[in-house]
Formats: sequence, C-alpha cells, structure tokens
Amino acid sequence: MKRLYLLMAALCAAGSAAATDLDVKIAYYSKVVTAEGVTREARYEEKMLRRAGHVWTARVLPAHADDDHKGGAHKHFNHVVLPRHVMLENGKPRVEFIDAHSREVVLVPPAEYDNISFDGSWDHAYYLLDSKRLKGMPLSSRASTVAGARWREREEKGLFERVLWDDQKQIPLVIESGDKAATFFNRTELTVQAGVTRDLPWQKLKGYSQKEYSDFLD
Repeated sequence: MKRLYLLMAALCAAGSAAATDLDVKIAYYSKVVTAEGVTREARYEEKMLRRAGHVWTARVLPAHADDDHKGGAHKHFNHVVLPRHVMLENGKPRVEFIDAHSREVVLVPPAEYDNISFDGSWDHAYYLLDSKRLKGMPLSSRASTVAGARWREREEKGLFERVLWDDQKQIPLVIESGDKAATFFNRTELTVQAGVTRDLPWQKLKGYSQKEYSDFLD
C-alpha cells in the first residue's frame, strides 16, 4: 500500500510539472555563413502562454505592421504574423490561427502542417524541443547560473546541441545548435515572466467566424 501511495504521488508530481503554467518571452537568433563568405543573421521574438492543453504563441511585430494589416491591400493567409493556438485534444494537437482584425479563427488540418512550419508534435509546441531526446542528452560540465537548471550537451559528427533545462518549470531556458566549422548557429533564449496572464486570449473568441485553411488557397 505504501509503495502504491508513493507511486501515485510521483505520478501526480510528474503531471503537475508537465502542466506548469508559464508566460514566456522567446528570443530567436540564427546566423549562417555562406561559401561566398556572406554572413546572414536573423532575430525575432515571440510571446508564449503555456497552459495545460494549450500553447499560444504570438510574434512580436513592429508598430507599423498593424497599419499594414488594416490597409486591406492583402487578404492572403500569413501565419507568421497571426497568433497560433495549439490545443491537445484526445492526445493529438489541433492548430488554429487567430485573426483579431477580421475576427476569424482559421483551423489548419494536419495535411497542411508543413505549410505553417508545424511538425505535428505537441511535445515540440509545449516544450520547444523533443523531451524524450532531451532525456538522452548527457549532462554537461558547463556551469549554470540559474538555480534548478542544468546544461545538457551532445556533439556528433561536427554538430552540437546544448540545452539549459529548468527542471522545476519543465522548460528550456536556452537552446543552442550549430556546427564546429561555424557555418551556422542557432540560439533560442526563453525568459519566464514573473506572473501569468489570467485573461487568456483563446477564451475570448466568442463571435469569431470559423474558417478553414483551404478558404485562403488559390
């Protein structure tokens, strides 16, 4: 009986960790050095709301982007600038984009996931990485300045991956990848916000019309 109680407690604790509510700011950086010696860099940011069964991400856009949208010059579907809502339903992810200006919810079927840069993995949407692959990544000797967070690192055939993983919050704080030849480098940095949003955006969609991704195809 005692063993059963301990097992149940462990399962409850694991479930609680997996469902940690977080508001996160994500900064993406990438660099590529071409064979012609040209260096290309890109930076952008997103805001993420992570709740049990829900992940909401929205690109941080410049102020004039809102004016461009209102201009009405284009009605094509641009998933990059729209908030994305991924839900876990019956063990599978369901993806929709929210157009607040047109008051539309655009549902994207699995067959079109490639067109919106979504790999179909709830794990990747929720944790921003493959949690099973992370567990197989060896702990690194690299020191962490964040309490409760540890670096994991893997290097193979000239390629490397590094993850600073927060065990308590169940989220990566830094993800780095690249090659030893320095031809490419990617870094994702997550900043967990002090509080959490109570007024959740996916709960404010009453009155929005429902659209299908196919409605925007030529």
